[in-house]
Amino acid sequence: MKKPQILLVDDDAGLRKLITLRLEANGFRVEAVDSGEAALGQLAVTRPEAVLTDMQMNGMDGMALFNAIHARDPSLPVIVLTAHGTIPDAVAATQRGLFGYLTKPYDAPTLIELLKRATRLAGSSPDAIDNSWRDEIVTASPAMDTLLAEARLAAQSDAALLIQGESGTGKELLARAIHRASPRHAKPFVAINCGAIPAELLESELFGHVKGAFTGAGRDHPGLFLSAQGGTVFLDEIGDMPAALQVKLLRVLQECEVRSVGSTETRAVDVRILSATHRNLEEAIASSAFREDLYYRLNVVNLMLPPLRERREDIPLLAQHFLSTLTEKYRRRIHAFAPDALDMLTAADWPGNIRQLQNVLEQCCALCTTATIPATLVSRALRDKPAEIQPLAEARSAFERDYLITLLKLTHGHVSEVARLAGRNRTEVYRLLQRHGLTPALFKDRDEPA
Repeated sequence: MKKPQILLVDDDAGLRKLITLRLEANGFRVEAVDSGEAALGQLAVTRPEAVLTDMQMNGMDGMALFNAIHARDPSLPVIVLTAHGTIPDAVAATQRGLFGYLTKPYDAPTLIELLKRATRLAGSSPDAIDNSWRDEIVTASPAMDTLLAEARLAAQSDAALLIQGESGTGKELLARAIHRASPRHAKPFVAINCGAIPAELLESELFGHVKGAFTGAGRDHPGLFLSAQGGTVFLDEIGDMPAALQVKLLRVLQECEVRSVGSTETRAVDVRILSATHRNLEEAIASSAFREDLYYRLNVVNLMLPPLRERREDIPLLAQHFLSTLTEKYRRRIHAFAPDALDMLTAADWPGNIRQLQNVLEQCCALCTTATIPATLVSRALRDKPAEIQPLAEARSAFERDYLITLLKLTHGHVSEVARLAGRNRTEVYRLLQRHGLTPALFKDRDEPA
């Protein structure tokens, strides 16, 4: 039988070790941390059966920790060890959901019995099992809780689902969580970034090809749709999919069958489609860059991930979560953030969202020489952060537009010459010019009629 897990929170190292030994001797598993902030970070990663915390600690005290836990997970039992002077606070907290409190010096058998009752209660709670699908998503945000509740409902059906949000908000992480919550969770989850693969290869990656279909096709390739048979296909950055391939994807969604490149046969495919984009697809439809009929096929259920600046309560949790991971990576003994450093992280704008936060924390961990990350390191990482790396699709699009502008200037707006220099036909060049909103007539000589 699996031992119940207790999260122990106490800034006294000696007492923390003593209680850990006593609880482990009585059949509990113990995860011990030295602060309320670290406890919230640990809770974002895994859910114990109960929390045992000291009342008086540096930084976040036990009552503040209880309030934070209760706001996020009211069914998680919290027990407080309190001195006589804070008993009234503990008594008042029991009326708001505190499972129990013990005065110091505590009676060991009473503590063990209280924890046994708490873990029995937690074991009968559906939350202990039901939330496992979202364990990788670190959040205490009410907006995210609402979103995840909708995601869980949507996961139970096979309806196509579109996830929208800025770059770095965790769209693929949410897609994977939805797959885990779905009836297809035992089958494959296959993800592909539609903007990171050249257009001429994307069809083969999605639908497969037969041997000899094109130069370099030395063997049959099933493609991602067939590889995900029975499971979920996640199409990231769907807004960057080429127009010709949008037509073929629409046919696959309508007919539930795929035809490999170079094949004359179709094969039935049973997958659930999740897609994501940071682009405004309605604007793309208006500019003829995205098919309206495909949009409605993909957007049966829509989820909008909020940017990090709209869920600031999650920043300390995410920071502590990344800190735990990065200290192991860099083999550093870094335990926490200085209060002003945490304030600085919480107040930042984060245009790159969670991805940028992780980057900043990695720089801090790499350079930190103390047990606590100071505000000076955070300030430096925020100020001197490396230039944000564009997604490949955005970089390719920017290069393509600049390249076309250069050719238009060289040829004074003559599309035939642009096509010749680019090694493409006029039809394709006109399509590219339309995609980038470029008008050849604007580049013609002033004395030449447009």
